[in-house]
Amino acid sequence: MNSPAKIFYILLVIMVVLPVDLLPYGVTVAPWFALFLGLVYAMVFQCPYPKFNKKTSKYLLQASVVGLGFGMNLVESLKSGSDGMLFTVVSVVGVMVLGVLMGKWLSINRKTAYLISSGTAICGGSAIAAVGPVLKADDNEMAVSLGVVFVLNAVGLFIFPPIGHLFDMSQAQFGTWAAIAIHDTSSVVGAGDAYGPEALRLATLIKLTRALWIIPLALFTMFLFRDKNGGGKGKIAIPWFIFLFILAMVVNTYLPLPAWLTSTLVYLAKKGLVLTLFLIGAGLSVKTVKAVGFKPFVLAIALWIIIGVSSFFVVMATID
Repeated sequence: MNSPAKIFYILLVIMVVLPVDLLPYGVTVAPWFALFLGLVYAMVFQCPYPKFNKKTSKYLLQASVVGLGFGMNLVESLKSGSDGMLFTVVSVVGVMVLGVLMGKWLSINRKTAYLISSGTAICGGSAIAAVGPVLKADDNEMAVSLGVVFVLNAVGLFIFPPIGHLFDMSQAQFGTWAAIAIHDTSSVVGAGDAYGPEALRLATLIKLTRALWIIPLALFTMFLFRDKNGGGKGKIAIPWFIFLFILAMVVNTYLPLPAWLTSTLVYLAKKGLVLTLFLIGAGLSVKTVKAVGFKPFVLAIALWIIIGVSSFFVVMATID
């Protein structure tokens, strides 16, 4: 890759992480704008550091989520987040069953349909990455599933906040809805942050609670596909950072931490999230989008519409 493209990439990274008061003309790099910058860069050029991009975005997202925990009170968060828990259980099971049945009807590869359903039901790429090794999915099945879920995940960050404002959703309503209907944790947190502090808190809590479903789903997958895998067992990738997030909330709730420390950690976490979204966007390629194919997109979009619309009406009817 030529040097100007690399230099431009580095300049964008610096711009994304700079404090607002150091940016010219009052520019603010919001989460959605960081993702947009990354996508534009990926379409015009090509990510100069793909391995660095992928690893950094993964671990930076996890660190950012843990940092956000230092701005949350455990007792208050659990109390306010309980409204979305029942629907979370119902929706996870419902999407998995519906996705597998629709995949069979559309004649989509069984593992691909299962992975897309997992990503839609739980937490996007994280669920696919965790379930894939247990499923013993090949590279093509993983690439197609991750590609389609990522594209829709990026779209969700752009369209959900405007929809929330259009229907005058409260922050509690939007945070719950975003956590259920947007795929990846990164875009859920980004959308919540764009909508407001209460939406961010609820969206993060409910999404991470939802992400814990990775563990029982992986165990069920091992059982369901045991014969197809020749009796072997795949490795279950447990999302340990979620437990660190909970620990951060516990520490913030019960220990007398100085306000400057917690506010600094939360600020750095939000900056880390913005950079994560840029890196995720910059990692997408035209080749990935083309490799997905028509039928997997149909399945993913259908499942997304179903979970998005149904959760919208449930949230509007049950949460003030």
